[in-house]
Amino acid sequence: MAEQTQPICAINTRLNALIMASGASRKSLALRINELAAVDGKHTAYTHTSVANWTRRGMMPDREIRPLIALALAERLGRPVTVAEIGMQVDDRDPATAGLEFPRTLPNAILAATDYWSLVDRRDFLTAASLAMTGWATPVRRWLTTPADSDATHLVSQRHVGAADVAGLLTAAEDARGWDSRYGGGSWRSSAVLACLREQAAPLLHGRYNDHTGRQLFAATAQLSRLAGWSAFDSGHQAAAQRHYIQALRLARAAGDVPFGGYVLVCAALQASLRGFHDDAIDMCQGAYERAKHTATPRVLAFYRLIEARAHARASDAPAAGRALAASDTLLNRAGNHHGDDPTWIDFYTHARLAADAVEIHRDLGLPTPALRWNSEAAMPTDTFARSYGLRLVVLASTRLLGPHPDLDTALTQGNQAIDVLTHVSSARATDYANNLLRRLHPWKHEPDVTHLAHRIRTELTAA
Repeated sequence: MAEQTQPICAINTRLNALIMASGASRKSLALRINELAAVDGKHTAYTHTSVANWTRRGMMPDREIRPLIALALAERLGRPVTVAEIGMQVDDRDPATAGLEFPRTLPNAILAATDYWSLVDRRDFLTAASLAMTGWATPVRRWLTTPADSDATHLVSQRHVGAADVAGLLTAAEDARGWDSRYGGGSWRSSAVLACLREQAAPLLHGRYNDHTGRQLFAATAQLSRLAGWSAFDSGHQAAAQRHYIQALRLARAAGDVPFGGYVLVCAALQASLRGFHDDAIDMCQGAYERAKHTATPRVLAFYRLIEARAHARASDAPAAGRALAASDTLLNRAGNHHGDDPTWIDFYTHARLAADAVEIHRDLGLPTPALRWNSEAAMPTDTFARSYGLRLVVLASTRLLGPHPDLDTALTQGNQAIDVLTHVSSARATDYANNLLRRLHPWKHEPDVTHLAHRIRTELTAA
């Protein structure tokens, strides 16, 4: 593990004073840091010379090692020690890798998440970056191997975290879900989620809590992080969304919440499939299902299979899509109208939502008749789920153009109805769907009504 060669200052007096107060020799401290790093899957070979370099020359170890130095000293001193207290809280973060980390240990998981939240709102952060599926390799592998941490205790702080703190985060998450469905991911209301993560959740994660409170805290924060990812995805910020999802998955592992971890993974799979990575999306959905099938409720498992069906449909695999959709329907029927055993974050998944997605699945497979049949069962509240309703109208319009006898008039009527709804929604995804409809209308591009719809899409939709 390399050290930075550029010194931050001539002598790190803070670190030196703490080492002296702890009574640890440089050799024993280096040994303990190597042991803690090994738990985190990192091979280090620090020696007494390394410790001398940190204290006498102001050299700095890699960022992920600094919390381990603080932890090693905390063990000796019998009290919490922060990275700032050892004189190593320096902003040398790399935006290119921020948010992609999936650390094994809890201290570094907290650091990875809070670092990302503090960086992602910068104007120059990942503005042109796209989804990179290679970034999912380590997070998926580690979550599938160990989907739940054994302990969520965090004592390296004097700030006590209690039930009221967790309740505040859960309320914020519930409010944000409603904003997103009604106004879209690009709404200023949805941007408040990131502010909540940065200003409220981050200080709490760095606080002091036992295992029970810690799991509740991580669960609430994972929900907020997933919502931030979903909003970024809906706004067209693909790289930021991926990083929020990765941090949400890690926080779900810290919470010991395997079903929610699977939910995060299938949300990321939907993003992957819509960006063209269908095989990866299918693997993610199937992995989530296999890992959570003994702990998740039927409604949660049904949603996993629904997103798998959507990925199969986009890959033009009709038999696989049909099997996954049928499995989702069966699981949802098993769940019935009983939401008592379900977590609140899955309460949106009803038969009407399955039917709405089934319309798109059959549209993607080029099967207009079953698509329209499913649409008759897809009624949802248009105000509460404004974006979903608008997207379904766009999908219906494009479905009308399939087959040997396209129904242009109905397609245009439903296309205009969709714009009427989506003009009040800020969503790059909605704009993408509308532009897809325009591409399907290309054979009739000179028709006045098609030209009018194209003008409305260009001028009335807000991409976020």
